[in-house]
Amino acid sequence: MAEPLLQISGLYARYGLADVLRGISLEVDGGEIVSLFGRNGVGKTTLLKTIAGWLEPRLGSIQYRGEELGGRDAVAVCHRGIGFVPEDRRIFPGLTVSENLCLGFYQLRDVASREKLERLEAIYRRFPRLSERRSQIGTTLSGGEQQMLAIARVLIGKPKLILVDEPTEGLAPRIVDEIMAIIAGLAREGVAVLLVEQNVQRALDISSRFYAIERGAVVFEGAPGSAADRERLFATMVA
Repeated sequence: MAEPLLQISGLYARYGLADVLRGISLEVDGGEIVSLFGRNGVGKTTLLKTIAGWLEPRLGSIQYRGEELGGRDAVAVCHRGIGFVPEDRRIFPGLTVSENLCLGFYQLRDVASREKLERLEAIYRRFPRLSERRSQIGTTLSGGEQQMLAIARVLIGKPKLILVDEPTEGLAPRIVDEIMAIIAGLAREGVAVLLVEQNVQRALDISSRFYAIERGAVVFEGAPGSAADRERLFATMVA
């Protein structure tokens, strides 16, 4: 049996003296969407930040493609093929859409200018709305367009795993449909996605598996197609 793309074992992380993650273990295989569910403050975003190298783990293991990443910084994690789309999107003020996208090239090493141009044009073909607005200041885009820009900037590096934090928060239902379709499309292309999303029903619709988290620990793993697992998940969310 092939090893998971991402394997987290007994992971602890803290802010100050308080542990936020308390022994989390989970796996993500290539090309699947795995969602993390739980009430606010249970550690979902902290987990993504720890995987991405924004926060150093206190204990435990983060194995990616068989390599230990725990304790490596964000640049090293990014160079190994893990992209992170944070909740606040990190669109740089004063920069155009094109300039924001070009910041994605910092994920890469030793890439020729011609290949960079090819990658940028491929992004514009994939996101025609961004192509139309390539000279517009990124922070003046609508919320949905900014989310597309944040995802597109990560895709410049052609990651094998993308960590996505609350991509549909505050967006209109029609835009939610677009963002979810983009994420589902990534999985069909073989990119794995670890997704944190409060719109539980929509996330379940595109997920392969999910984990429910309480107080910094996984309480159970479920299958979106299982009515019993869904019922247990919703009970956990409202308890």
